[in-house]
Amino acid sequence: MQPSPPTAPTEHNALRGTLLMIGSAFCMATMAVLIRYVTQDVHPFEAAFFRNLFGLVPMVPWILTHGRTGLKTERFKLHFLRAALGLGAMLCLFSALAITPTAQVIAINFTLPILTTVLAALIVREVVRARRWSAVAIGFVGAMVIIRPFGQSFETGAILALTATLFMAAAMTTVKMLSRTESANAIVTWMGLIMTPLSFLPALYYWQTPTLWQFAVLLLMGGFATAGQQLLVRAYRAADQSYVMIFDFLRLPFVAAMAFVMFGEVVDIWTWAGAALIIGSALYIARREAVLAKQARIEPRLPTSAPADAQAIPVTREDRNIASERKPDA
Repeated sequence: MQPSPPTAPTEHNALRGTLLMIGSAFCMATMAVLIRYVTQDVHPFEAAFFRNLFGLVPMVPWILTHGRTGLKTERFKLHFLRAALGLGAMLCLFSALAITPTAQVIAINFTLPILTTVLAALIVREVVRARRWSAVAIGFVGAMVIIRPFGQSFETGAILALTATLFMAAAMTTVKMLSRTESANAIVTWMGLIMTPLSFLPALYYWQTPTLWQFAVLLLMGGFATAGQQLLVRAYRAADQSYVMIFDFLRLPFVAAMAFVMFGEVVDIWTWAGAALIIGSALYIARREAVLAKQARIEPRLPTSAPADAQAIPVTREDRNIASERKPDA
């Protein structure tokens, strides 16, 4: 029998998606705090190398199973560009976390769907109408409230965080292009295969052999990152992206609480105010995209938001087809 058509999310799916996204937000928040902790002694570029190395390890079974067939591609240049952009995002993000309060970096990182919307209009030529441009403008104001580039509170770390998010948005735009022909596993594996040796070059310049404790923290950081990625993908598959992404914003209170306990960092009123503007605009953009997709009766697009990690696993068209095939026959 033919697979049944996709149905509206049930209450069970919504609850499952909610719990999965909350778990992902907690894992990604923990990863950010661990980056903040370990980069006090280990250079951010070296920490980024270990993040890439540990991120590639979970893909080894897939590589051994699929080999050259799974990695066969005619778009290597685009894979390389995606990896280079991802590496730029990671180096900037890790450097920002090393010198800037964690919650401030995460709040700025929430501008990802806003910047992705801008790049989608400029590069992919997606149609962005007035209401979404208004949301983009509000989100930009929120980012400026946090960064305060014209006052005495101007910080290099905040600019690094915004630059990292810009790189992430560009990387997500290339993922949209790759997902037309490549599977999620292929995209992620190629990213790891390219980013790991690329990140080793800058890490080598600042290299200092980690202590046993530092290595354990780096390994734990990679574990939380991988767990967060997997939970994120499953959350997007369980329920609508515009719904579950609401709970991704729990990363901010999670990070704020952990950073207060570990480092005594207190989130100032400007960061909360700017984050509120950014989160509101990001939610509006996500909701508007969902409404337009439903009206046009087209396939759901890739999520335009991602966790702070530049190696977030994308949900591709192939993945959605697999998910629908696994539904019970009618």
